[in-house]
Amino acid sequence: MKALRQALEDNRSRLLSYPNVVGVGLGYKVTAGTRAAEPALVVFVTRKLPSEQIPAASRIPKRVAGLPTDVVEVGRIRIHNERLKKHRPAPPGVSISHPRVSAGTFGAVVYARSTGLPFILSNNHVLANETDGADGRAKVGDPIVQPGVHDGGDQRRDTIGRLFKFVPLHFTSQESTCRTAGQFEKYLNALIRIFRPNYFIKVFKQGRQANLVDAALAEPLAAADIVPDILEIGPVQGVAEAELGTVVKKSGRTTGLTHGQVEYVATTITVQFSDGRTAVFEDQFLTTAMSKPGDSGSLVLSEKNQALGLLFAGSNRVTICNRIQNVLRLFDVTF
Repeated sequence: MKALRQALEDNRSRLLSYPNVVGVGLGYKVTAGTRAAEPALVVFVTRKLPSEQIPAASRIPKRVAGLPTDVVEVGRIRIHNERLKKHRPAPPGVSISHPRVSAGTFGAVVYARSTGLPFILSNNHVLANETDGADGRAKVGDPIVQPGVHDGGDQRRDTIGRLFKFVPLHFTSQESTCRTAGQFEKYLNALIRIFRPNYFIKVFKQGRQANLVDAALAEPLAAADIVPDILEIGPVQGVAEAELGTVVKKSGRTTGLTHGQVEYVATTITVQFSDGRTAVFEDQFLTTAMSKPGDSGSLVLSEKNQALGLLFAGSNRVTICNRIQNVLRLFDVTF
């Protein structure tokens, strides 16, 4: 293999200079579906043409440095950025956000039980900027952009809807707005600067209420601007309970279509938010790691496309989801 690598290195520039060539590498030559026993120098082209249509000077030699070559058609290679682009109509699985949020995932289309009107479902921290409803971080009527801000979304040209409803988040610790606490914080910081000028103290208010969901709805500017079929998954086929061992999948802005397995149910867990705040969530289920930042808001489904949960947090070991039954009940919506 060392000799092959050296031959590839010595001839890389030459092979890449041929018309229609987009790459070179090492592999096994395949002829009529049969793989050869010896490795070859593989040349990747956008389109494979019959040799008679290629000028003699532009044909890839059958052997280079005494080694066989193989020409493989791969088409035009592009980055997978479909989920980061502007879509109209937009399917669940693509980038979306409040103007003050970087980006998350458009999770699903849900419908009001009373009117049948469609709504965009995602997380509070994606569509409503982690608001508790009284902190001024977001308000009903705020624009929602698709793609999200981090992916180039601009409310002047990319607004797809308006924030319609959210479940307020309750934090176990958050910055205090109390005047007395503010004066105490100011006094402490004046004192600490005497000894540690590069340090400061923040005073936080301790909360007690737990959360069931991190969820919000946006009303599309036009019903025709969204479609219900989830990217790479398709339509939602009802609702089911997440059980231990259930195989699950999701379609998210960052990692696309991924699969996992339910590991824990009936879970109470503490989750870190921005600005050092934390929040406790009850009645959650945890899966194997199947998400990264930006996937928040993804709908989690069974192999039969039954909705199980709303993804909202995770680590490099687990992904955390709200039970979809709680989300649908609190908003009085259905699929």
